Amino acid sequence: MRVAPVDRRLFGAFVEHLGRCVYDGLYEPGHPSADADGFRSDVVELVRELGVSTIRYPGGNFVSGYRWEDGVGPRELRPRRLDLAWHSLETNEVGLHEFASWTELVGAELMLAVNLGTEGIRSALSLLEYANHPAGTTLADSRRANGAEQPFGIRMWCLGNEMDGPWQLGHMTADQYGSLAARTASAMRMFDPGLELVVCGSSHASMPTFGEWERIVLEHCYPHVDHISLHAYYQERNHDLGSFLASAVQLESFIEAVAATVKHVKHRLREDRTIGLSFDEWNVWYLDEFEASGRVTDGWPRAPRLLEDVYTVADAVVVGSLLIALLKHSDHVRAASLAQLVNVIAPIMTEPGGPAWRQTTFLPFATTSRLAGGNVLLPAVTSPSYETALYGDVAAIDAVATHDTETGDTAVFLVNREQQPCTLTIDLRDLGAARLLEASTLADDDPYAQNTLQQQTRVSLRPNGSASLSGGTLTLTLPPISWSACLVVTPERASP
Repeated sequence: MRVAPVDRRLFGAFVEHLGRCVYDGLYEPGHPSADADGFRSDVVELVRELGVSTIRYPGGNFVSGYRWEDGVGPRELRPRRLDLAWHSLETNEVGLHEFASWTELVGAELMLAVNLGTEGIRSALSLLEYANHPAGTTLADSRRANGAEQPFGIRMWCLGNEMDGPWQLGHMTADQYGSLAARTASAMRMFDPGLELVVCGSSHASMPTFGEWERIVLEHCYPHVDHISLHAYYQERNHDLGSFLASAVQLESFIEAVAATVKHVKHRLREDRTIGLSFDEWNVWYLDEFEASGRVTDGWPRAPRLLEDVYTVADAVVVGSLLIALLKHSDHVRAASLAQLVNVIAPIMTEPGGPAWRQTTFLPFATTSRLAGGNVLLPAVTSPSYETALYGDVAAIDAVATHDTETGDTAVFLVNREQQPCTLTIDLRDLGAARLLEASTLADDDPYAQNTLQQQTRVSLRPNGSASLSGGTLTLTLPPISWSACLVVTPERASP
């Protein structure tokens, strides 16, 4: 069954001024690989390999205390500020100009968040005019004087961040935020009706206001916005690996609940448009350990080591399965951002003055971004099931496919959640499959194996030697706790 075209924005990421994500992550002027602007070229190459399409910036919780003006103009004149969100010192060495140049360098689209926590409509409009107006106003000419002759042309804007959360600077009720967001969106559209605007949904599905928050906010904002955000993080708890591996079950339920609320408000307001979902924060995050640590640092350090989770094979299998879930719901989810990109709960790790390397979670993301194209297809999957403590009976195998009618390429993505192997067959005859071009699997005898500074390639994607294609039928064996991807091509592509 066809779901929707693959939207490249599903393969977005997230960069926040948090810990070592920006400073000592993507930006380290003294590093041997640093370019003239201070950005690490080894990180640039890894981000390109990851296949990131959009990057949400500069937060996150950080944005609710951020003054965008601090990050423009001569670096030596930029103020140093206390970042209350992460109890750190913000030097403002990297701001809008630097980050816009960096996103262009890595080939990604900049998705910019405005501060609706401690700022508001005036600040959002000033930033929009500074960033996107060609010339002839004080703000636009200031941008030009600061080195950007042409506008940045930013199309996608986030109206604040997690405004339902009591941890958020300036957090509000749904009614308060919905009113502010609607007025901000309406004002921004007076500048440019073609902007794409994202309104804040719930910070996670366990928030006590979940559902009601979405309804109230959308009743204020529906005519003025294009997307509503979702955030979700997962981790193994209580040594319950089986439930953790089934995390995509909860993610799918979350998507379907928000999509139903969108549909409800659409009909209640008699709107013609169906707004999309922007899943602009998602990942595995060892949140319990972070909460237990006390959350903040001593003093106000610059770029402290925060949230530097080291991921396992099991974590990567979950990330791969969450990508499958996002593709399966691409009729609703129009954009998504893996949170975050470098060092902070990230697929890429760096050491100051030293190497950059791929975490286990890098592997399924980069492969899915590279192979997925055309239209998303839902295969009919017959699978054994297993019992989980959190989600009841869950299918051991989950899968999604994409098919590009122009090239004839078909990509299949599969996850085996069980702790035993499974052999399966996939009928691809209707798609003109003629040759198996590649088949790779992420698995390990130790589901908790990691890539670390000392062992940077301990875990990798390996060819799946069991995979074969005969008469349009793909057969392969999925190892226990594994994620796999296959690419099959048509006779035209199969020819030398």
